[in-house]
Amino acid sequence: MIQFLNVSKRYPGGFDALSNLNLTVDAGEMVFLTGHSGAGKSTLLKLVMLMERATRGQMVVGGQNLNKMPRRQIPFLRRQIGVVFQNHQLLFDRSVFDNVALPLLIAGFEPRDIGRRVRAALDKVGLLSKEKLNPIALSGGEQQRVGIARAVVNKPPLLLADEPTGNLDPKLSAEIMKLLQQFNDVGVTVLIASHDLVLIERMGKRKLTLEAGQLVGDEPEGGQVDQGGLL
Repeated sequence: MIQFLNVSKRYPGGFDALSNLNLTVDAGEMVFLTGHSGAGKSTLLKLVMLMERATRGQMVVGGQNLNKMPRRQIPFLRRQIGVVFQNHQLLFDRSVFDNVALPLLIAGFEPRDIGRRVRAALDKVGLLSKEKLNPIALSGGEQQRVGIARAVVNKPPLLLADEPTGNLDPKLSAEIMKLLQQFNDVGVTVLIASHDLVLIERMGKRKLTLEAGQLVGDEPEGGQVDQGGLL
């Protein structure tokens, strides 16, 4: 699903966010990406969805070579990727329903299909009864659930989450992770950037550790951190 071969990302001014990164995430995996602030987690996710271009190296996502992808094809790539943000990025001048429907409107779905898909997504996250509310009336955990519903409404095969529990208390964080796990259980590939090591350990999934833009650990599901030969 995701393959990085010697990928580096250098920003203007000479800052190397990622250096010679090699990693593979198989289809159907649920993988956590961790590391200190500034380690390169968000940059890696941005490369996957082509919000940023790699400076060097090869990137393949869903069988598509991102290095050779022209700008006009990027919207089609992003329709195959659901994204969950830490701060939800919801529109507070629209209802919960309209927030979740936005990706389908952009993609040109028929109104009848939009209604069916939006309500199915809201039902999965437990918010079907709140579709008419403004997101500002919801709790932080509920707003994050709206963000997840929006990310999965067009049934993408890949789901990216950037610190999805960063603003939530431990109980709500566990609920959000359980919800992401449920999507993985039905075959969605899930890559989550998080600094919540306690929660990550409790999930028992594969963990990739970044340090200063380099992969320094790859702990398999239920395994121990392997720091040999990765630099």
